[in-house]
Amino acid sequence: MFKNYLKIAVRNLLRNKGFSAINILGLSVGMASALLILLWMYNELSYDRFHSKGDRLYSAWNRGVFDGKLQCWSSTPKILCPTLKEEYPEIANVSRNYSRWYVTKVGETKISTEAMTTDAAFLEMFDFELVRGNAKTALNNISSIVLTQKMAIKMFGTEEAMGKTLTIDKDNFTVTGILKDLPVNTGFTFEYLLPWQYMKKTGQDDDHWGNNSVKTYIELKPGTNPASFAEKIKDVTIRHSNKTEEHEVFIHPISKWHLYSNFENGKVAGGRIILVRLFGVIAAFILLIACINFMNLSTARSEKRAKEVGIRKTAGANKGLLVGQFIGESVMISLIAGTMAFVMVMAALPAFNSLIGKNLELPFSSIYFWLAVLAFIVLTGIVAGSYPAFFLSSFKPIAILKGTFKRTNAAVSPRKVLVVVQFSFAIVLIISTLIVGQQIKYAQRRDAGYDRGQVLFHWITGDLEKNYRQIKTELLASGIASVTKTASPLSNVNSDTWGIEWRGKNQGEKIDFDRFSEDEGLVKTAGLQLIAGRDMDLSKFPSDSAAMILNESAAKIMRFKDPIGEIVKDGDKVYRVVGVVKDFVIGSPYEHARPMVIEGAQSYFNVIHIKLGTERSSADQLKTVEAIFRRYNPDYPFEYHFVDQDYALKFEDTRRIATLTGLFAGLTIFISCLGLFGLAAYMAENRVKEIGVRKVLGASVASIATLLSREFMVLVGISILIAIPAAWYMMSLWLSDFSYRVGIQWWVFALAGILAIVVSLLTVSYQAIRAALLDPVKSLRSE
Repeated sequence: MFKNYLKIAVRNLLRNKGFSAINILGLSVGMASALLILLWMYNELSYDRFHSKGDRLYSAWNRGVFDGKLQCWSSTPKILCPTLKEEYPEIANVSRNYSRWYVTKVGETKISTEAMTTDAAFLEMFDFELVRGNAKTALNNISSIVLTQKMAIKMFGTEEAMGKTLTIDKDNFTVTGILKDLPVNTGFTFEYLLPWQYMKKTGQDDDHWGNNSVKTYIELKPGTNPASFAEKIKDVTIRHSNKTEEHEVFIHPISKWHLYSNFENGKVAGGRIILVRLFGVIAAFILLIACINFMNLSTARSEKRAKEVGIRKTAGANKGLLVGQFIGESVMISLIAGTMAFVMVMAALPAFNSLIGKNLELPFSSIYFWLAVLAFIVLTGIVAGSYPAFFLSSFKPIAILKGTFKRTNAAVSPRKVLVVVQFSFAIVLIISTLIVGQQIKYAQRRDAGYDRGQVLFHWITGDLEKNYRQIKTELLASGIASVTKTASPLSNVNSDTWGIEWRGKNQGEKIDFDRFSEDEGLVKTAGLQLIAGRDMDLSKFPSDSAAMILNESAAKIMRFKDPIGEIVKDGDKVYRVVGVVKDFVIGSPYEHARPMVIEGAQSYFNVIHIKLGTERSSADQLKTVEAIFRRYNPDYPFEYHFVDQDYALKFEDTRRIATLTGLFAGLTIFISCLGLFGLAAYMAENRVKEIGVRKVLGASVASIATLLSREFMVLVGISILIAIPAAWYMMSLWLSDFSYRVGIQWWVFALAGILAIVVSLLTVSYQAIRAALLDPVKSLRSE
């Protein structure tokens, strides 16, 4: 019997090659799209889930009230780690992690890469595989260093790296471990590990409870109740800081680090999980649309198989047997489509990886992967074939064999509903793509408050700080417009504080300020807009080492009638306000500017900013800058970044969302149009004699084409009416995450609707015009 059913299925496929091709192509594109999304989702959902102690691993977070709101942040004091280990027996291990870039040197090889300084327990807590070395002892010594395989190759090539020596900032380190390269599904990004003792040696360690600058990770002992432990440690900072730091400590489980990083009113309020769910819905709907095509085309051809059903039922076949046969056929088609989809995924994966900025791979060696793929294909076949199977098996044999069986053409039919569902989802995706693109452009066109063009920055490495005065003098003499030192790049802010004090501040008022710094010349270098006062200038005003500049938001908060000359304190440092600048965007371009203080030279510096001049070409000036830097800092590579390029990276994540949404919107339209094309072809085939009669009676090609297209255009119109409020609601929720956002405009919905109508009309009209152009003599000859 199975052999017989297989023969029938193959014959049906070959007899209706056009419909079979449309069915298989639609299913394969839908399955390939869904598989790519599911691969990305699996990567997101599996972040840091591979650690064997994952159920006992937590990160420490802070929670406190600022600006009247309960806020949470993941950075913690350095002293928290040893304090927790000493005072709480529930803790098995604890480690601090501090990430920054260093220049590593071996002979003539000099590379700037990201290091993570951590406690020795880190390698015991987390399952990052050591291919060389011992996890318990690899970071015990102050001169130890653990490299990833990739870093070992960068520094030593094909030579054995274990036991070799490399240099960081004139300090020598011995390789005591080689880590397998980090997997793509981890939030850690280091290329090598340094022992925490190095922080103490370089003076970067401190016991100040207000300096939140590291991540603290906790491994609880087996059997420890996380809720009870969290309750015990929440006041640890308050107790040890003598209530000068009035915020609580709480723990966040490893399973939520990546996907649940947003907090509102002190509680988890989502994060990337929202994006994962969104693309999960997109994957489900794309696959559903492909299945809808199968259902529609299968039920549209119901008359072709009606006699087969009637004869089988007369011969004794029951409904269950027929349902099994038809579902079996759809599973077979799904297997063919699934094979094609798998080939598509392998071909598209490199481009998809480039698009999402990751290096996803298909786990060919995993039996679970192949079982999941097989289950996915079979399930798709069952879903796609279920409705046609029950529809076809419900035919009455007497009506069929008497010739009284007729197709119904009800105003509302399952087939029409399915077409509406298809196009509704496609239009929602089109609208979403347009709005996400608008939001990106809106933020890009925003007045950032400073000039990013022709400004580059270089991290202060080696002897740059020591030779800064000579370097600056030579740069300015060469035609460079201006030079300044800052704490962080203009495209980012690395420090904030709630310890700012000023005259008239309300007691108990707790406001978080972004903290920036400059030696002098920042206004000229960055093109900031002065509202009051002046920039810092150490040559004219030596006391400007203790000067401060406020941005507009900070000046408003401090409520000074005239800020110039006012005294502002940051901890134990005292500054005098010399200027006020217009707010400039240094954080997220999608958020309103935060209050900021720009502190003078008694602060610290990490970056040199250089504004190129206009007299010479940029390439020429860069050669000059490089030559000067190499002369005064020969042991370190010249690695610069343009501020505008660094700023552009802020849009990368949102741009990927827009591109992915647009890509899958296009694929959804393509699959939907495939279904329309097949339905229109079948409709034209069934109405060929009607068309012949109409032409004989004088109907024009245009009128016949309009008649055949009208029904489909009505369905697309209904889809537009359903999609518009759904898309408006979804995108309103998405935009609510941005304080600086675009408004949703009516023309977006109009454009999406027109686009859907035009594409569907082109798809249907081809078949309609082709049918209208047929010679009526040939179509009516049998009459």
